[in-house]
Amino acid sequence: MASLTLHNVSKIYTQKGRADNRAVKSVNMLVDDGEIISLLGSSGCGKTSTLRMIAGFESVSEGTIRIGSKPINLLKPAERNVAMAFEGYALYPPLTVYNNIAFSLLRAKTPRDEARQRVNYVAELLEITDILESVPPELSGGQQQRVSLARALVRPADLYLLDEPMSQLEPQLRALLRGRVKEYLIQHKMTSVFVTHDQTEAVALSDRIAVMSGGVLQQFASPEDLKERPANLFVAGFIGEPAMNLLPATLSREGGQLQAVVGAKANGAAPALRVSFGDAQAFAGLAHLPEGHAVHLGVRPHKVVLGAPAAAPGGVSLGGRVRGALAFNQWQGDQSHVGIELGGHVLLVVTDGAVDLADGQQVDVTLPLDCLHLFDSASEMALLHGAAMA
Repeated sequence: MASLTLHNVSKIYTQKGRADNRAVKSVNMLVDDGEIISLLGSSGCGKTSTLRMIAGFESVSEGTIRIGSKPINLLKPAERNVAMAFEGYALYPPLTVYNNIAFSLLRAKTPRDEARQRVNYVAELLEITDILESVPPELSGGQQQRVSLARALVRPADLYLLDEPMSQLEPQLRALLRGRVKEYLIQHKMTSVFVTHDQTEAVALSDRIAVMSGGVLQQFASPEDLKERPANLFVAGFIGEPAMNLLPATLSREGGQLQAVVGAKANGAAPALRVSFGDAQAFAGLAHLPEGHAVHLGVRPHKVVLGAPAAAPGGVSLGGRVRGALAFNQWQGDQSHVGIELGGHVLLVVTDGAVDLADGQQVDVTLPLDCLHLFDSASEMALLHGAAMA
């Protein structure tokens, strides 16, 4: 196995009579030896173009890709020692499932007994032992996808590239195989790159996740860091289900406290919500931001607390407490999604169990300081996570 390095990698598509399309923009990434990562994003974000450049099916317009210390930009796909499971399967129709999986092993002159043992092991892992003598045209999409994945996993390689490898599977089987595949990759120390648009899959499989949007790598971090320390507004709003509450606010330093004020009225009416992050002098890194600077206050729905605990000692309540009108109350079967109207914005609260509240009822909510995030509305970059600078 080996590490993978992308240094200022870009992909530019050109078409006569049209402006160049920069599909991938100066991506920098280091994937450690044996690490499992995911490229996560919506359609058109650049994740598949990035994977195809690593595999060699797309040329690199700018930058360098290395496996270990070896540049691979100019190598043919077959010279890169990369195994890949294609979203489109790319199986050999005349060959049986067994021979499709064993193809690379037999071509490398692996002893037949060893090849059979390895094929059977991976087939059992992916629940396809019963179709080894079938041919691809006889299979469902989900079965073909598992054969493609088995063919990639069975061969020795420096790097494993897996493009939406379980997207066609039923949810129950998909959840089962995620765990098995991850354990297999860890056990064999296989450096792996998944492409997926499914957050659940990315979180379940990956040591780190590269979140992409518009061809730009927005953040490359562990699943926990993406949720607890999002680098910008895009990551904050993209990661998590349901998404983070992001409330437009303004910056204030009233009473020596750094505050985010939501829903303040020009006529001097009381704001819908005033959140305190603590002594303003402790946030010297924000001194350049003027009073009234536009920010976004972020809090994940399951971190908001229904009810208003007692104020902190000394009368200073860090975080925020507020009363708002109930906008909706939706029972999801195992949790409630509750919407609270605050100054023209709806704060979503997720709580366990059913909630006995009626539309329009006044509801107390608390936003704990350690669960709050502050983003600069202009640059969209994170400023604070809890009481710590981003």
